[in-house]
This record gives sequence, C-alpha cells and structure tokens, in this order.
Amino acid sequence: MRKTSMKISKIGSIAVLAMAVFACAKADTKVDYPENFQSWNHVKSMVLYADHALADPFEGIHHIYANDVAMDGFDSNKFAEGSVIVFDLFENNEGGGALQEGPRKLTGVMVKDSKHFSKTGGWGFEGFAGSSKDERLVSDGGAGCYACHESNVKESDYVFSKTR
Repeated sequence: MRKTSMKISKIGSIAVLAMAVFACAKADTKVDYPENFQSWNHVKSMVLYADHALADPFEGIHHIYANDVAMDGFDSNKFAEGSVIVFDLFENNEGGGALQEGPRKLTGVMVKDSKHFSKTGGWGFEGFAGSSKDERLVSDGGAGCYACHESNVKESDYVFSKTR
C-alpha cells in the first residue's frame, strides 16, 4: 500500500511540476509594452486613408520605430533575434489646411523571438489600446496578426514597413 501511495504522490508531483512549467512558458509568450520607444530609431511616418486596403482597423497616422537590433533587417529583409518594431497609430485629424494627429488609437508591437513565437514566424505580436501600457488587444497569441503578415509580406520576414 505504501509503494502505491508513493507512486501516486510522485505522479502527482510530476503533474504539478509540468503544469507550473507550462504556466511559466505561457506567461513568457506575452509581448511587453516597449518603454521609451519614441527615443528609438524613427523608421518613417505615413498616413493610411479610408480607401487603403488595411484601413480597417489601421486608418490613421503611423509612426514606425525600431530598436537598434532591427535596423539592418529593413535592408536585408531578415530580422535578427531581439528585433523590436513599434507602430504608434493615431487618428487623422484634418482641418484648416492641415493633417494633425488625433487621439492615439493603439500601439502595435512586434518582437522577434523564434524560441517563444515559433508558430507565428518567430514574431510575437501585441497591440495596446489607446495610450494604455497594459490593455492588450491581441487575444489569439498573434495568430490573426501573423495570418495577415504571412499572406502579404512573408518575403520581408513578415514586416510591412520599409525605411524611407
């Protein structure tokens, strides 16, 4: 009886350990909000109008930023591990002969980490609502983002943006 009890206890311990490892692995797959990204390399700015193919949901003024690791990837179409690309999206406000930023719609982030994001081309995807640093918009592990990137820009390592 004692051996059976020890066996069950061992199996239970292994199961608990496996669940803990899985929970930690799942937690590691979140993309963090990139603090101070506006001080990174400014790749370009652009405006998507209502008639652009990606206007829903990305109509607005985009400012694209990249960390130093990502910069060579824009020329080679192959981004190194640790690359981070951010697009800061604002509403278009036109009036008085000017186009100006309205409220922030979202901050989109891509992080190159093939170990943690193998199912999405090596990239982690996240969107943060408005000016929030913790209200996450991606609820499917980046699968929806990846599907669009894969079908449109696979040849550039799944990155839409180009340098100016």
